[in-house]
Amino acid sequence: MTTLTREEATFDRLTNATEPVVALKRRTIDSVLIGIGAVLTVALVVAGALLSWGSSFAADYVDDELSSQNITFPPAAALEEDGRADLAKFGGQDVNTGEEAEAYASFINGHLAGIADGATYADLGTPEREANAAVDAAVEAGASDAAIAELEGEAAAISGQRNTLFKGETLRGLLLTAFAWATVGQIAGYAAIAAFAAGALMLVLVVLGLRHHHKVVQS
Repeated sequence: MTTLTREEATFDRLTNATEPVVALKRRTIDSVLIGIGAVLTVALVVAGALLSWGSSFAADYVDDELSSQNITFPPAAALEEDGRADLAKFGGQDVNTGEEAEAYASFINGHLAGIADGATYADLGTPEREANAAVDAAVEAGASDAAIAELEGEAAAISGQRNTLFKGETLRGLLLTAFAWATVGQIAGYAAIAAFAAGALMLVLVVLGLRHHHKVVQS
């Protein structure tokens, strides 16, 4: 007669058992899945509502801010003469959308590039200080009025260019900020649609799960 070891006896008892060691009812699984689905449905609907509100807020904010500036594109013919045929479709329009803000920022940038050989406001800081210092040095050295006037004219020209660049770069930055807000709002709008669609799909799955759970309970 063969004697089984303890390990062999345990393995034989488990493999020949007629009942499973752990049994999980199908109704329990359905209930858990339905609960998770219901929570996800609510979360997606709430997320969609918040994203939709964010999209609407961004659109209204951009429109209000841009409309208050009263910025208008030059006529299409003027844009084409200026070498900006790419902006001709905006000719004569008021700037009140993110797309128009980006386009007008490009229009400004084209003009700024023609000032001071493409230098920026920051680039002209040192030349402006040097020009003013040259004027002061000429006055202290007793230079002629003509020489001082010439140096003052050069300093004034640099200051004028720098002031123009400051205004243009500031407006351009504000317009691009508005464009960024408009873009974020559009993305939020698309995300809201996706969230509502996912929520609707999850709701359908929850309803189907409830029907299946009801059938299982009756059987």
